[in-house]
Amino acid sequence: MVNEKGMSSSADGTAGNAAGRGRTLWLDCQAGVAGDMLVAALIDAAEDSEAAERAVRTTLAALPVEGFSLEVGRVSKAGISCLDFNVVLDEAHENHDHDMAYLHGHVHACEGDHGHIHGQEGGCGHDHCDDHHHEGHHHHAGHAHDHAHRNLADILAIIEAAPLAPGAAAFARRAFDILAEAEAEAHGLPVEQVHFHEVGAVDSIADIVAAAVLVDLIGIERAIVPVLVEGRGTVRCQHGVMPVPVPATVGVCRAHGLPLAPCEVEGELVTPTGAALVAALNPEFVLPERYVVASVGLGAGKRAYERPSILRAMLIEPLSGPTPTFHRGRRGAAGEDTLADPLPSSRPAPLSSEMQPPTTVCKLECDLDDMTPEQMAYAAERLSEAGAREVHWVPIVAKKGRPAYELQVLCEAQEAAAIEAVVFRETSTLGIRRCIMDRTVLPRRLEVRDTAFGPISVKIAVLPDGTERATLEYEDCAAAARAAGVPLTAVMDAVRASL
Repeated sequence: MVNEKGMSSSADGTAGNAAGRGRTLWLDCQAGVAGDMLVAALIDAAEDSEAAERAVRTTLAALPVEGFSLEVGRVSKAGISCLDFNVVLDEAHENHDHDMAYLHGHVHACEGDHGHIHGQEGGCGHDHCDDHHHEGHHHHAGHAHDHAHRNLADILAIIEAAPLAPGAAAFARRAFDILAEAEAEAHGLPVEQVHFHEVGAVDSIADIVAAAVLVDLIGIERAIVPVLVEGRGTVRCQHGVMPVPVPATVGVCRAHGLPLAPCEVEGELVTPTGAALVAALNPEFVLPERYVVASVGLGAGKRAYERPSILRAMLIEPLSGPTPTFHRGRRGAAGEDTLADPLPSSRPAPLSSEMQPPTTVCKLECDLDDMTPEQMAYAAERLSEAGAREVHWVPIVAKKGRPAYELQVLCEAQEAAAIEAVVFRETSTLGIRRCIMDRTVLPRRLEVRDTAFGPISVKIAVLPDGTERATLEYEDCAAAARAAGVPLTAVMDAVRASL
């Protein structure tokens, strides 16, 4: 059946993705990101928002965690209707961190009263001006409770006991691992020795588990997050006044290559939990040149800043092929410009990841002078298996005039940490250099040509002057040559003749 968002939903009313296809999520983080904002945006963007909310409520109600209830409803931000996801803590678990004067040393006016009920501008729907994000690293000093002393093992035990689908459980564990590693780095302690104010808070547990349920339920297989817009200045937390972005947020973004962009807002827009959830999505950073929007969700934050606190989540479908061109001087009945040719009746198939190369890549390199050729070849093979786009061994002269090799690995920024782990495991290096590099990439498409030897794939690149250049897919040509028992050149010549 088709719901009110024009998207198909299953007959049993679940919010799963249509036909089991993986979804592409674009997160527009112009006002930052926090756990509650992401949960709200995903519920709002789901094919069946009511079913998605029910799934979240059912899962959180079954958690072996006490002291909270949920409020989900529409609020208005700058005149725009958004969804608010609020984890309401009872008196015993309240962390007293929803105080703008405490956080920033001055009072921000609340955006509106009772907006959660009446949908007025901004409103947080509570007696006080709520935090933009209700995350545990803002615990008020002197109000530490038992929930502030959970460690990562405690959190993972909660996930293990929760009624989560395998995909949701894996996502939740990944998000908590990412956050725990950043907190441990900030405190200078091993992960197992850190007691987390962030992941230990009841509301943060609820946010991460809810987000995991929704990512799995919607079927998100690809995420695009071009930038995380962050504020400036300082924020007060249990450890004192911290610079924005706070150390744990910086740690998450550094470890996973998440791009940050500062804005004029004085205050924290990107929280550690929000950053960890984005990192757990393993996002890309460049939008496709063309896409259609299947659904939009708007998640409300709770702090009152000059910039409306809204996270926009869009489920999109990338489109292949060149951008349609308009001919000036050709007018329709109402005088509007019209397309040169009618749009096709069906959408083109989405581009593969190879047809949408990133415009930035991460380069990892290190120098080695004590590895055998066999070890080097094996390391290159494992790096390619781990997702490296390119692996190069470059002859160099190292210290003391020794012949050596420089290992160069190109990968996507979000994969750098995983690739580095392979480098450390499979080589003798003690350190790795890293840099982000811009790329100029030609538009390209993949075509299949019929030949006497069968169908052969051809990659077509469009040069800046509009001319095209074709590159034959070697694997297809080689397989056809083996099957036909002819030289490789014979197959390649046949494909070129068809161009």
